[in-house]
Amino acid sequence: MEISAKMVKELREKTGAGMMDCKKALTETDGDMESAIEFLREKGIAKAAKKADRVAAEGLSQAIVQGNKAVLVEVNSETDFVSKNENFVNMVNEVAKHILENQPKDVEEALSQSFKGSGEGDTLEAFINNQIAKIGEKISLRRFELVEAEEDEVFGAYIHMGGRIGVLTVLNGSDEHVAKDIAMHVAALNPKYVRREEVDAEVVDAEREVLKQQALNEGKPEKIVEKMVEGRLSKFFEEVCLNEQAFVKDGDQKVGKYVASKGGEVKTFFRYEVGEGMEKREENFADEVMSQVNK
Repeated sequence: MEISAKMVKELREKTGAGMMDCKKALTETDGDMESAIEFLREKGIAKAAKKADRVAAEGLSQAIVQGNKAVLVEVNSETDFVSKNENFVNMVNEVAKHILENQPKDVEEALSQSFKGSGEGDTLEAFINNQIAKIGEKISLRRFELVEAEEDEVFGAYIHMGGRIGVLTVLNGSDEHVAKDIAMHVAALNPKYVRREEVDAEVVDAEREVLKQQALNEGKPEKIVEKMVEGRLSKFFEEVCLNEQAFVKDGDQKVGKYVASKGGEVKTFFRYEVGEGMEKREENFADEVMSQVNK
């Protein structure tokens, strides 16, 4: 039977599933609408679609290093309760492994790739939808960072608070132990840049203007304000630049100096804090428990 665009549209409206999923369901069921709906439900796709408008700002980050390649991912769930679920933790690991092995360029490509073990022709998106059906919450692959180390470069991976914060560092020279120490530092102090040269000129100029106004408001003479501003600007760089922060394991050394003493330098880092920048729903622990009990 020929599957028309009108039939696909009707199934989409009834289930909220994606166009390709609807077309596949109709093809598999010979155009029978009710059977197609059941097909999508069995796949977990219809159930997943119903949860699409929910807020998923909890979840886990995960970092995996394999030879000269590494990945840092964030997968979101609706509640912190579910993010501690063993099935969810295992799913995040599977997603991270898939991305590391298949090297997609973005989330959209990752979701469309064939996923081993999810059934012939099934994708990573289908695998995640199946997990939504099992776990009972909206789950989404939010972001990932794939990194390939060049010769003499090493990775440092660190997962904090069971996945609440994930960090991946890349050092030129030195070793994995030092790289992991720096990853732990990044998790704790949350720098924004490696070195001050990376800070946008507009950001520096805006900070300089704020500091100037602060000094003038304090009644400082204009002739010494400029010197004061430059001194305070150095403090700003110490707050946002990794190399200029006091190392958490040795407050007497700056991170950049510490890494140099170990024969290396920091090339870059990536830090994911789960849900950062997302609107989180307000829900207490008792509500989370009851929401699980009532499913």
